[in-house]
Amino acid sequence: MSTTPRIAIAGAGLGGLVCARVLQQHGVPVTVFEHEAAPHSRSQGGTLDIAEDTGQAALRAAGLFDQFLALSRPEGQEWRLYDRRANLMRHDQAGEGDLSRPEIDRGRLRALLLDSLTPGTVRWGHSVRAVTPLPHGTARLYHRDRTGEDFDDFDLVIGADGAWSRVRPALSDAQPFYAGVTMVEAHFDDVDHRHPGIARLVGRGTMSAKAGRRSLVLQRNSNGHVRAYITFRGPQEWHTGLDLADTDSVRARLLAQYQGWHESLLGILRDNEGGFINRPMYVLPVPHSWQRVRGITLLGDAAHLMPPVGVGANLALLDGAELAQAVIDHSTIDEALDAYESVMLPRAADHAKTAQQMLTTLIPDTDSDEAVFPDALWPADPLPDARPASAPTS
Repeated sequence: MSTTPRIAIAGAGLGGLVCARVLQQHGVPVTVFEHEAAPHSRSQGGTLDIAEDTGQAALRAAGLFDQFLALSRPEGQEWRLYDRRANLMRHDQAGEGDLSRPEIDRGRLRALLLDSLTPGTVRWGHSVRAVTPLPHGTARLYHRDRTGEDFDDFDLVIGADGAWSRVRPALSDAQPFYAGVTMVEAHFDDVDHRHPGIARLVGRGTMSAKAGRRSLVLQRNSNGHVRAYITFRGPQEWHTGLDLADTDSVRARLLAQYQGWHESLLGILRDNEGGFINRPMYVLPVPHSWQRVRGITLLGDAAHLMPPVGVGANLALLDGAELAQAVIDHSTIDEALDAYESVMLPRAADHAKTAQQMLTTLIPDTDSDEAVFPDALWPADPLPDARPASAPTS
């Protein structure tokens, strides 16, 4: 870049943070605007399997690969697949030294990225309201904090603000829509001592049990914590007549849906700690693309929200690293965006098509006793990247 550009990133998720890290490594200043009030304002989701050719490549570009390995759990690559009668159909374990997709808690990875940035890079509690293009290829970013509304002008605004992006409307009219599948999240703590049955089912990594349009997924996180995802195809308003805050009523409705499943699997519904979290799955149209608007682009879920089958976080990391490198390598922002979007958009479309095919196989619109798992299109199977889009915030 012949001159130092003014760059803003909307969203302090994984993709936005790795983008900021790579830019700063090359002396390019950047400001990250984040709606959350502080780094630990809310849970960051479950565990992620970080793949060699995408997420790990991004972390190498960011100079953080060794720190990532120190925090990761290679043993978490273990997979157990069951039918609804709790018959073990398949059991995969990583070989000695296998680092193809080690697991890491999303919160730990995010903290690693945050700690790598220059202090003050992230402006916490600053909600991006909108972005509009300006003459001469710049863009105006409108944001709000507790003191009121404000705006700043930048040479490049990067929308890394997820499913309900406030940057995306500057490029595209596309809106996320319900994918026909809902995940209901539940939690277990200190499983090896307090929930030995859950510990046996999940092993050291992930398990999935399924039949027809229903599945149950367990993911082992750090410190003996396990997240459960009760996943089924059906109407978005499956909970009509229920108060989702009434844990007993939600549990009864879910148990009715999984009637006839093995008792050890029904413990996932009966024994969780705390309530249930409703997470309808949203996706963007495929392919999702846009006509170039100078000075504005997207990465991660803002650009290509797809079913959470193990590729979304990896693509967000790769998007962020590649976009930053394009800015570094080219003399103008327009040239950088040409280089970045010409690779990112077709890659995202290909992955989104495959993700949709995998979701259809995993959670078909038929009811049966069959437990059909797809061939491993990625070395991760059902829903390991489970942090589906929540409802939009104001």
